[in-house]
Amino acid sequence: MCFGSPGPSAAEREAAQAQRESAEQAKQEAIAGRAEQKREDIQTALEGSVQRRGMRGGAGRRSLFRAQGGGFMGRFG
Repeated sequence: MCFGSPGPSAAEREAAQAQRESAEQAKQEAIAGRAEQKREDIQTALEGSVQRRGMRGGAGRRSLFRAQGGGFMGRFG
C-alpha cells in the first residue's frame, strides 16, 4: 500500500516559517522606505511652493482681476 510521502519534518517547517518571516520583514522595510521617501518629496514640494508664492516680479500666479494698476481690469475695464 502506498499512502504518499510523509509531510515536511519539523525542521523544514521551522525553516519555511523563518523564511516567510524574513520575507515579510523585508517587505515591511521596503514599504517604510518608500513612505519616508514620499514624505520627503512632499515636504520638498511644499517648501518650494511656499518659496514661489513669496516671490515678486511675475514668477508666480497672479490674478488678472486683483492686480494693482495693471492686469485685465486696468487694461480693459
